[in-house]
Amino acid sequence: MTCVKVKLLRQNRKAGVTLFAMNKITQTMRFRQAVIEYSNKHGVTKAAVRYHLNRQYIYRWRKRYDGTLQSLADRSHRPHSHPNQHTPEEIKLILNMRRRNPNAGIVVFWVKLRKRGYTRSISGLYRFLRKRGAMAVKLPNPKYTPKPYEQMQYPGQRVQIDVKFVPQACIVGQQEPTQWYQYTFLDEFSRFRYIEAFQEHSTYSSAVFLRHVVKKFPFAIECVQTDNGTEFTNRLLPKGSDKPTLFETELQRLGIRHKLIRPYTPRHNGKVERSHRKDNEEFYASHRFYSFQDFKAQLAVRERAYNNFPIRPLAWRSPKQVLFAFHNAVSYTHLRAHETLRHL
Repeated sequence: MTCVKVKLLRQNRKAGVTLFAMNKITQTMRFRQAVIEYSNKHGVTKAAVRYHLNRQYIYRWRKRYDGTLQSLADRSHRPHSHPNQHTPEEIKLILNMRRRNPNAGIVVFWVKLRKRGYTRSISGLYRFLRKRGAMAVKLPNPKYTPKPYEQMQYPGQRVQIDVKFVPQACIVGQQEPTQWYQYTFLDEFSRFRYIEAFQEHSTYSSAVFLRHVVKKFPFAIECVQTDNGTEFTNRLLPKGSDKPTLFETELQRLGIRHKLIRPYTPRHNGKVERSHRKDNEEFYASHRFYSFQDFKAQLAVRERAYNNFPIRPLAWRSPKQVLFAFHNAVSYTHLRAHETLRHL
């Protein structure tokens, strides 16, 4: 007897049920064929006596038999009608409503039908729609298309500054709980970074970091972009706090424009945020700091490694290479910038 694996209904598949069914040519079909062939040779009465069957059974299968085993297979025992089946009026209502609401889910569709006199249960409606192939057509979700970043044309045109909290798991050997911070400067044109360790997260630290950035970066900075943290601005504080922070005062003194991103939208500062993610994966996940001086030393190594590593947005060049290439394309007036780059 041959068995084959057959496809199951959805509810059986969900339950993880694996069933095996007889092949199309079953023993029952072969038995009926043998009965018919014997009755054709010896008569129906002798066939009924030999196989312990009634004559009506043999006549019924002889009438259905056309010479193939498939004609001896059992037909569906499913009833053609049911006393509780949907009436023609209900079917018309459902199909008309589905034509007007092709995307309505089962619950919304059922509620709309009930408002028009439909009295069946939601499970009964679901079975009817499945049988008729009239389930809701799900529309694809509209994809978010981010606005592309403005491409910078030269170093210093716009830079991003942000603060990263050092994970507590990386700070070991301290007698009291402490928190250290990584201030990050990133030039949007070259992806060049300058990072520095601080023990304080405040507008004073931000102003000190800005002075160090201006001294370190070999090109003039036109615009600094930050988020709306209190270490940079008082913009989101309650009314009456319009006084500029030390960071904003330092920007004004240096003649640098300050651009604030939309509140609670860190993706607008995406380049520096992405660099912080790489720091988590490549630096903080595998390093431990036993003192603040140790943290500063390891952070300096991390900065040099980042600025000398080729990345895809720069056509597989390193940030330092991009700065050198830009310098070589400009006039001799940028000699000071070149001399500064040698010491990076």
